[in-house]
Amino acid sequence: MEITGTELFVKALKEEGVTTLFAYPGGQAIDLFNALYGVEGLDVILPRHEQGLVHAADGYARSSGKVGVCLVTSGPGATNLVTGIATANYDSVPLVCFTGQVSTHLIGNDAFQEVDIVGITRSISKYAVTVCRREDLGAVIKKAFYIAKSGKPGVVVVDLPKDIQQALGSDVYPQSTVVRGYRPNTAVHIGQIKKSLDCLKRAKRPVFLLGGGVNISHANEEMTALAEKTGIPVITTIMGKGASGGC
Repeated sequence: MEITGTELFVKALKEEGVTTLFAYPGGQAIDLFNALYGVEGLDVILPRHEQGLVHAADGYARSSGKVGVCLVTSGPGATNLVTGIATANYDSVPLVCFTGQVSTHLIGNDAFQEVDIVGITRSISKYAVTVCRREDLGAVIKKAFYIAKSGKPGVVVVDLPKDIQQALGSDVYPQSTVVRGYRPNTAVHIGQIKKSLDCLKRAKRPVFLLGGGVNISHANEEMTALAEKTGIPVITTIMGKGASGGC
């Protein structure tokens, strides 16, 4: 069955378990808003400004443990996300930002409210991509959510040209994705543990500096037990506050 790109976008959000979307309308995203209208089980939060929107999505992700999702239009709508994208990415917050874009044949021609948002955000996001073919839309969105929440979480920017939104294509949304060259290692490396222990034994004034990774990996109890057993002083970064359970 063939459906529009906007309909596949909505289907993708529901498949990914998104229940809250922070979104601000605009010309290059209006078809996406039309597709979202009346969809049950998906709350669309309308802010007063795109910058407030991305910070709200960031806060939602931090407090809920879910991927924060936001949607804005092209040009100034997209550039208003930049500070929030940098904040979330540096703090390892899983966020997927969808930006409207002019039609593919207009990209690079100084079209009205056209900016290279992928180029702007590439250095402050985990991954940024423009969808250039309707047949790639489902796979790109699946990849976006996977990258945002796997390994060291971060921000993914998905730029959606207007003609891709309107084009008809397959209604299939992939159930899994494989990203070549991206396979986060979650296994324990015994060699690294032995190296760390050796460093601790040789240290004259050992100290644990805890970052946000302890909270993200839910290793708070383990870290507290380690600190209590070794008696080593603990300090934290801003994102690491609470990581040692108050030790």
